[in-house]
Amino acid sequence: MMGQSLVGEEPKSYRILVVDDEVPNLELLKAQLTRAGYIVEMAQSGHEAMEKVQQQVPDLILLDVVMPKVDGFEVCSLLKSDVQTRLVPVVMITGLEDKQYKIRSLEVGADDFLKKPFDLYELLARVRSLLRIKALHDRLEKQNALLHNVLTRYMAEDLTHHILHDPEKYLKLGGESRVVTVLFADIRGFTRFSERYAPTEVVEVLNLIFSELTKVVFEFDGTFDKYLGDAIMAFFGAPVSHDDDAFRAVRAAIAMQRVFQKIIEQDVHVGIRDLGLGIGINTGEAIVGNVGSEKVMDYTVIGDTANVASRLQEVAVKGQIILGQVTYEAVKEHVEAVEQLQQYIEGRDDPIIYYDLKKLVNAAEFG
Repeated sequence: MMGQSLVGEEPKSYRILVVDDEVPNLELLKAQLTRAGYIVEMAQSGHEAMEKVQQQVPDLILLDVVMPKVDGFEVCSLLKSDVQTRLVPVVMITGLEDKQYKIRSLEVGADDFLKKPFDLYELLARVRSLLRIKALHDRLEKQNALLHNVLTRYMAEDLTHHILHDPEKYLKLGGESRVVTVLFADIRGFTRFSERYAPTEVVEVLNLIFSELTKVVFEFDGTFDKYLGDAIMAFFGAPVSHDDDAFRAVRAAIAMQRVFQKIIEQDVHVGIRDLGLGIGINTGEAIVGNVGSEKVMDYTVIGDTANVASRLQEVAVKGQIILGQVTYEAVKEHVEAVEQLQQYIEGRDDPIIYYDLKKLVNAAEFG
């Protein structure tokens, strides 16, 4: 009943916004909810309620239905259509008897409905229940945000979204056959560099180079695979595929060479002048998925396609980009490349044809 006080409540730090055009109702609800330990804000109109929400989003809103100009239905609809407030619990309160008001309240997104006069203990029970649900949701959102931030340190944004959208698929062992383009980039001269300089200097330079090269992979929607000593492995075509994955990989390789040259020109370390980047790219069918154990797994590419890309990278000298035949066939309209003599590479019985990439055709078109 309206005159009862809410006693026996544990203090809360939740912020509740009470919206009603009648001051006595506002004052009564504020007094009782404050006594129960809640922080209470008041608004006498729908317009004022929206202004207060914009200033600070409350944890829950008690919203009168019948108000002049902007009524409770409109306020609730606005709140539920805004990504910042759509999950804030809204309890609609009205003295109207018509059942249609309750139905409409639920249709515009209200989380609960109370009819005046109501028992304040019942109101408090409903408030508690909704705030418990919101607290669980807020905790889940924080955990998801933390997981998202952790994942984006290791992989592209698209891959992170895919994993969080369907973790059952992407966080289990196993793989699938996909056509992918694999890229290996190795820092030439780094072994000698690491022998000549202190470990702290070596790690500092390596981190600088890897940081910039990884950004390039993400820029062209590639998937970072792993660091291999002084080399980086990436692939294009999984889990997100595009019609031009091979060309994306080629453009990424060109951008990597450009970025690497800028690092050298910055002269961040005297020994960096002797370094260079050799890149190998190959396209084909491979198994893509999680390999390892349930505790530790690696989203990677396995198969001949990746092995050949690695071998092509070994062939490349400083500043060179080597393309496998399938990759070249996929991008030949956009590049100028020189066919090399057939060569036997480790792990294959048959020789392969590869191409020395010289430049993009109409480079200005692609940036």
